Amino acid sequence: MPDNAHNPANYIVPLSINGLEGRILHVPAQQNKHTKDKKREILFVYGHHSTLERWWGLIEVMSEYGDVTMPDMPGFGGMDSFYKIDKKPTIDNMADYMATFIKWRYRRKKVVIVGMSFGFVVATRMLQKYPELTGKVDLLVSIVGFAHYHDFLFSPTRLAMYRLGTAILSHNPAAWLFRHILLAAPVLKLAYSHTSNAKHKFEHTKTREEFDQQMATEITLWHNNDVRSQWHTANEFMHLDNTRVRVDLPVWHISSENDHFFNHTVVEQHLRVIYSDFHDAPVDMPNHAPSVIADAEMAAPLIPESLRKALRELP
Repeated sequence: MPDNAHNPANYIVPLSINGLEGRILHVPAQQNKHTKDKKREILFVYGHHSTLERWWGLIEVMSEYGDVTMPDMPGFGGMDSFYKIDKKPTIDNMADYMATFIKWRYRRKKVVIVGMSFGFVVATRMLQKYPELTGKVDLLVSIVGFAHYHDFLFSPTRLAMYRLGTAILSHNPAAWLFRHILLAAPVLKLAYSHTSNAKHKFEHTKTREEFDQQMATEITLWHNNDVRSQWHTANEFMHLDNTRVRVDLPVWHISSENDHFFNHTVVEQHLRVIYSDFHDAPVDMPNHAPSVIADAEMAAPLIPESLRKALRELP
């Protein structure tokens, strides 16, 4: 990829689908020995706390193996929420949206689906609701994905607290107050890095400049997510059970050895219940996900050599 192409804005175009407006990022495959004479398509489904720009480093890495497409999700990344069309941001509705996108975008093509955390939850539900789409999937990849609320490393007390809190914040006026008071930029700058769920994000910053850059990105991410959509889906996580319907596909699961959210052993058990085969691909990351300012070099470990080999061997 030429130096002047290292800007995600060069690859982002508007997206209009089912009455919702958002954006889509499409990066052509890098010209190398892995992509020569091959037409691989890779769909990346991002997770909570995302924008297209946040995952630019990882998209650059994946473009070594094919054309990469990443659409916004309703209510995330600045896209209109389902509330605009009088729907709730349920995982089922997210799955319907993603199925519509795949049928429109890929039609007669096959595709590698890579789901990041929440994105993998949506991909699983989509394949369960639309089993005919399994025939379009060249490879299915979970990056720190999950399938059941028992996958979380939460005590019963903490789980109950999160269930109550997310339920309250998924409705107005609590959602409005959260957005305009707790998510105000001065409040986030003062308090966010000290919260229990964010301390690990900032503990690896090396300089004040890096800290400030990460904080600015975190504020952008919080502000680009629709509050009710974020907390409604988070509440569904606290009750999630995706293990009731089998999917006739193998899954590659990238797990973080230092994931502060999930119990890898339990996640594996649940994914083996859902999918026809399971390929474990642990990686050494300091947290659940790479830094929100991760470039291609920092994101590269998310695609371990075993998965790279599988991608290279695709037709």
